[in-house]
Amino acid sequence: MTPGVLADHQIRDMIANGGIRSDTPIADGQIQPASLDLRLGNIAYRVRASFLAGPKRTVADRLADFQMHAVDLTGGAVLEKGCVYVVPLLESLTLPAGMTAAASAKSSIGRLDLLTRIITDQGVEFDRVPAGYDGPLYVEICPRSFSVVAAPGQMLNQIIFRQGHTRMSDEELRALHAAAPIVNVDPVISDGLGFSVDLKPANGTLVGYRAKPHTGVIDLAQLDYYDPAEYWEEVHTDKGWIILDPGAFYILVSREAIVIPPTQAAEMAPYLAMVGEFRVHYAGFFDPGFGYADAGGAGSRGVLEVRCHEAPFVLEHGQTVGRLVYEHMAAMPKALYGREIKSNYQGQGLKLSKHFRTVSAG
Repeated sequence: MTPGVLADHQIRDMIANGGIRSDTPIADGQIQPASLDLRLGNIAYRVRASFLAGPKRTVADRLADFQMHAVDLTGGAVLEKGCVYVVPLLESLTLPAGMTAAASAKSSIGRLDLLTRIITDQGVEFDRVPAGYDGPLYVEICPRSFSVVAAPGQMLNQIIFRQGHTRMSDEELRALHAAAPIVNVDPVISDGLGFSVDLKPANGTLVGYRAKPHTGVIDLAQLDYYDPAEYWEEVHTDKGWIILDPGAFYILVSREAIVIPPTQAAEMAPYLAMVGEFRVHYAGFFDPGFGYADAGGAGSRGVLEVRCHEAPFVLEHGQTVGRLVYEHMAAMPKALYGREIKSNYQGQGLKLSKHFRTVSAG
């Protein structure tokens, strides 16, 4: 197989060949241009602490050590803010030698500040599945800002499959940009494509949202439903900077509008911790076609999920806060993000998750 991130039709081949399996048939709608959406099972186990299985141990072994009680998700159940849960997923894997997998929270889940990470038997890293892995998948769920109602079959995480070396070098990335621009400003390319925060909007003073500390629950099944004002405070500035409060969670937007061509995928990665007292969540793979003109985009902004650490921190317009790591696809996908599939964030600007009614960012 050609090295690269597997495309949608190659993921279908893995399902047909038993590399991806489930007792509940995998729906076609789970398959994205370069990733597979993973589904929750029926039981959530409330645990005392986050954990990795570690060498020679299974997740079931660790659950026996740390489980507090089981929560039946059938019909929907509340997962409480500040608690940690482990949920067996409906999908399991048998990966061949030379193929690894990597998982991430789906974009809407990251925008809810819902920490979700895949764990595996014998796992020593979150969200990473080693070559040759044969076994079940679990997701650790820790609601950070809002309690949520979850139910079986819901898709909080996505997984990509990498055959061999997939990552583009900086030289390849510069050549890609020279052939057809992948960003609407002069690119900052160093170990990926750097991106920065937009705190000088073209219209108005709204630059982001801050999660309110005491809110009601959010039912993950309810889309375009909740009033943003009940869960979020607007963040305004006309100075080109804001002060991040310790422990607070923010939704901001990148200054750059980016493009992922059909022959590439990308993963959001954290920037160096030395830049400041905050973290930009890296919930998100970017499918082929994101921001791509032929797929209905004209460059799309990246939404930034930002949490401030111990000290208040001044965040400036144009400050680099993250990087986008581009990868080669192993094959051209049959469908592109935003064109043949229903994509919520093609052409996006500052935007909350799809659970909230749309508000203007102008």
